[in-house]
Parts: sequence; C-alpha cells; structure tokens
Amino acid sequence: MRAINPWINFNGNAEEAFTFYKSVFGGEFTKIIRYKDLAGPEFQVDENEANKIMYIALPLGRNNVLIANDVPEFMGRVSENENRSKIYVNAESREEADNIFNGLSAGGEVEGPIGDSPWGTYAAMFRDKYGIEWIVEFDPG
Repeated sequence: MRAINPWINFNGNAEEAFTFYKSVFGGEFTKIIRYKDLAGPEFQVDENEANKIMYIALPLGRNNVLIANDVPEFMGRVSENENRSKIYVNAESREEADNIFNGLSAGGEVEGPIGDSPWGTYAAMFRDKYGIEWIVEFDPG
C-alpha cells in the first residue's frame, strides 16, 4: 500500500480550512476543482454552489495527501462535531510536533495538551477550529 489519505467533508468552508492547513504544514495545493468547473448539461450547479470546492489536495510529507470537498447543500449538512475519527500525524521530532500542534489547535479545543505521554511518546489530541479532530505524536523510540 502506498498511502492512506484522509478525505474531509466540509459545509462550504473547505478552501478556508485548507488555506489554514497549508499555513501550518506548508506546501502547495496540487489540485483545486470547483463545482462550476464540472458544470454542464448533465451536471447542473446552483449559483450559490459554483465556487465551492469539489476537490482540493494538499500533499503532506513524502507520500501523504490531505483531501477535501464541500458537501453540496442538497445533500445536507455535515455534522462537524461528530466524534467518529481523528487524523493522526506522526511527527519526526518534538519541535515538529509542537509546531503542528500550536498551528492546528489555534482557535480549536484541546482535549489533551502536548506533552509526554504515559506510553513514552510526546503527543496531543485536539479538535481544530473547523471541528476536525487530530492526534499529533512524536515517538522517539
């Protein structure tokens, strides 16, 4: 398996969230497709949905990509406070873990602050300001 890449659904703020993630992780978007880019006779797009994101991709590290889209209004709203899954980031150093934690947790809710864990790692758990849950961990072992 080459990689497992998380795909996040948003309620119309995918571009804002991914601009924020880009400010934390760095890098460049490899692709941005808006609903209007797909519009045609077979795929009608409401004017209020035209500029929303159908697909956005931000490479993370060597083999990983964070992907997202805005869910069209006709499909209903995404529950941003579901506690179903977390995105796990395996940092390469304590410094990188601190930088990612400090960046992504800004404006969010910290469940477990960054620090030494009982199992010998350096870790944190939190929900970012967009409602996405993250675990950042550095394992020196």
